[in-house]
Amino acid sequence: MKRLISLLMLAMLVLAACGNDEYETIAIEDVAAKQEAGYTVLDVRETYEYEEAHIAGAQNKPLSTLREEEFSGLSADQPYVVICQSGNRSKEASAILHEAGYELVNVSEGMSSWKGDVE
Repeated sequence: MKRLISLLMLAMLVLAACGNDEYETIAIEDVAAKQEAGYTVLDVRETYEYEEAHIAGAQNKPLSTLREEEFSGLSADQPYVVICQSGNRSKEASAILHEAGYELVNVSEGMSSWKGDVE
């Protein structure tokens, strides 16, 4: 019986160590709430796309620069809401930033689905 309990405890420890440490993904409707909670919107589209229209207060950091591990202008203490045009680039950017230790949430959709104000 003691051996069974020991094995169960060991199995629980192994499972706990393998916990999901992935970043969260949110719907586009949740972006404003995250901004109100102190998150900065990080738009990972290319600069020309960002300049055409972006969420008010968003910061631009193209995925192409993140792929080169270029994180200048980003703060390790700032949580980010990562968005792109359709959701594909933000997913890759979120993985890169998560691996680098940044706090973030990914937006499952992108600017093509955004119905709020833009600058």
